[in-house]
Amino acid sequence: MKRRLRRRRFRMRKLYLVLLSLVWVSAGFAQESKDAAATIEEVLNQQVAAWNRHDLEGFMSGYWKSPELTFFAGGQATSGWQAALERYRKSYQSPGKEMGKLTFSNLTVQVLGADAAFARGEFRLTMPDGKTPQGLFTLIFRKFPEGWKIVHDHSSSSQQ
Repeated sequence: MKRRLRRRRFRMRKLYLVLLSLVWVSAGFAQESKDAAATIEEVLNQQVAAWNRHDLEGFMSGYWKSPELTFFAGGQATSGWQAALERYRKSYQSPGKEMGKLTFSNLTVQVLGADAAFARGEFRLTMPDGKTPQGLFTLIFRKFPEGWKIVHDHSSSSQQ
């Protein structure tokens, strides 16, 4: 009888320690997730600031500088950082084109793990001629030694 009681107490202590460990690990992950989400939001804020300075290369620094970067917009798929930069240049810096003022709203960042996250939200460009192209975006982020970078961008414009 005493032996059974000791075993039961031992099992309960073991279960208590396992549960305590899970709570501790969960709390650590929750804090890491908050930190990662804040860092990703800062990447996006830096992109907006660069765009509004008409610094396209600064804007592109939020993207993974790799041929494997993917960008979906306007019914087209673009592969590679350089191709995405050229697409932006053609659309916003070629003769007769303007970059306008960029804003993001309704931003949500969801951390999926230690090195993966996605963000979604709305973008709006206010152009000098008064037009306001806008739409939705979903961004996939990966954490690299140099920080969080967008590895996939899917943006869709609503008609204005």
